[in-house]
Amino acid sequence: MRTSIRTAGAVALAAALLATACTPTETRTAAGRTTAPVDLGNVKLVSYSGCDDMLAGLRAATARNVGPWGIGGPVVMYAETQSDASAKRASGAPEHSTTNTHEAGVDEPDLVKTDGDRMITVNRGVLRVVDTATRKVTGTLRLVDAEQAWAPADLLVSGDRALVLFSGGGIIPYGATAKHAASPGPRYVLVDLSGKPKVIGALTPEGAHVDARMVGSTVRIVVRSQPRIEFPDAGPGLSDGERTRRNAEIIARAPIEAWLPKYELTSADGTTSDRKVDCGQVSHPAEYSGTSMLTVHSLDLSQALAETAPIGVAADGDTVYGTGTSLYVASNPHWWWPRPVDRVIVEDAPATPAAEPAPTLLPEPSTTPTPTATPTATAAPEPPPEETEIHRFDITAAGAPRYVASGKVSGRLLNQYSLSEHEGHLRVATTSTAARDASTGSPEAAPDTSSAVYVLDADTLAKTGEVGGLGQGERIYSVRFIGPVGYVVTFRQVDPLYTLDLRDPAAPRKTGELKITGYSAYLHPAGDGRLIGVGQEASEQGRTLGTQVSLFDVGDPANPRRLSQMFQKDSGSEAEWDPHAFLYWAKTGMAVIPVSSWTGTEQSNGTALVLKIDDSAVTRTGTVSHPRPKPAENTRVASYDPGIRRSVVIGDSLWTVSDLGLKVSDMKDLSDQAWIPFS
Repeated sequence: MRTSIRTAGAVALAAALLATACTPTETRTAAGRTTAPVDLGNVKLVSYSGCDDMLAGLRAATARNVGPWGIGGPVVMYAETQSDASAKRASGAPEHSTTNTHEAGVDEPDLVKTDGDRMITVNRGVLRVVDTATRKVTGTLRLVDAEQAWAPADLLVSGDRALVLFSGGGIIPYGATAKHAASPGPRYVLVDLSGKPKVIGALTPEGAHVDARMVGSTVRIVVRSQPRIEFPDAGPGLSDGERTRRNAEIIARAPIEAWLPKYELTSADGTTSDRKVDCGQVSHPAEYSGTSMLTVHSLDLSQALAETAPIGVAADGDTVYGTGTSLYVASNPHWWWPRPVDRVIVEDAPATPAAEPAPTLLPEPSTTPTPTATPTATAAPEPPPEETEIHRFDITAAGAPRYVASGKVSGRLLNQYSLSEHEGHLRVATTSTAARDASTGSPEAAPDTSSAVYVLDADTLAKTGEVGGLGQGERIYSVRFIGPVGYVVTFRQVDPLYTLDLRDPAAPRKTGELKITGYSAYLHPAGDGRLIGVGQEASEQGRTLGTQVSLFDVGDPANPRRLSQMFQKDSGSEAEWDPHAFLYWAKTGMAVIPVSSWTGTEQSNGTALVLKIDDSAVTRTGTVSHPRPKPAENTRVASYDPGIRRSVVIGDSLWTVSDLGLKVSDMKDLSDQAWIPFS
């Protein structure tokens, strides 16, 4: 499963700022080799004829994927990574920014939301409502036990209803007791904000949170679950083949309930009811593993939480992308072994941060019990072809989404920005790896990597066109599609920014290329012919040096240029892997990103770096920081972090958010206007 961007990003920053200076291995030129596109084949989802048909199919598919240690085998390494920033005045509320989302009109979960009149935050398990006029906390509601407040949570808000999404997982704080170190799992809590905040319902699924999107007042939540099958320890003395046969027999006896996704609904009065997805609501592609099930729950925040209209798909998924009419769920390749192209070596140089955007390599949690016997040494299994499978659902009607089509392409996605629907077509950017011939005498069969953009018909997800050969020997670090134009950044030692002409879906083409040091991990539109990039500067050898923000002139697609760059040495920004951390206020050209620095011995507290971006330059105008926590607060299981995470514009003020509280600053000179601590 994919970890949340926030969790992956936190791990990436911690590793980057505490690591020594690194540089990629020397560049090897791939002799023009590109990866052939995947034959789409029969990917279309099919409904089971009933529970018996479903059970037989799932047993057979799961048995083909069981090994000596159960489903999935030993732990495998998996890889991980605004809407218009202005909101019109409504009901007399001051002008304000909104969450920086991929598509306008499609909200994404984040740790702070505002309607101009209220700031609503969820922090360490507590929801708070702040009146923006008086700058006072008007309501608080603790939603989880204080000892588990480290678990990550986000918000979606519609009117006077807030959905708090506890995704489970997260970074376990140092010192957590065994009782509270285990993740409580995903839970979605509906809160009424019309008066004193109160819980009016909850959804608790079995499985792992993937992502959610909201259009209007309807939220679609995607959850991934695995079969609930226990594989007892067979003890020593059995071969891998004998263990595998024993586990296949266990699967052959498993009931349908082992696969059917379960969830619990809690009403406003606290009454709970156990539910499961009906067999008739589960579909499957022609080929599937039986080891993963996706469930899409639909919640209308304006209604009581009585039912969630769930549908199931016997498939894997880790990336969610949504428009106003479509919900896409994509699954990256099942096996993401670290590739030689991503390996680094240590230079004889002073330590500097080597911040990398997600993806971050993290272990896939397994439902299989940890074996007590030591497995015999075996050769690493050959990974299957890198293919990204994509499912599209129509969400124009209320209730359960309607399945439309499925397809697949070569390679792996970076994140949701690798997908974009435009005028009846879906654009997909992926990086593919093809192993070279090991007979070259090299100690490693070094892979060729190459990236491509595929154009698919949105109604059928059949391929219409493609443009490949982007970044030979490199991988994608950021993607942005803006109307009929696409921008792709690849990196290994230098950063090629490619511009793509996608006006003809059948014949997309590369129109321009800009090679500069470093890379942009996030790209943001900044008006006609301008593009903002946030990422890392790097040496000519590919060694990252610190945060950089670039302004590109892309008015001439054949000749993209960098007009200006802001560089802060030995630092990294959360905006590199989580675009929600990036604020761009087009009205004044103000941009704000959180930045953490490395002093050589310790990581400094994060500040908000405030920039002015006009038509030709990026200028640093100042910083905002929050007060350090009191010493007594550090005695808790997880100490408070004064690092700024988010920035919001309300009227003429800049609001910044950290673990400690909210600061209000004057947008003109960044002078302090108010400090609202989180008690």
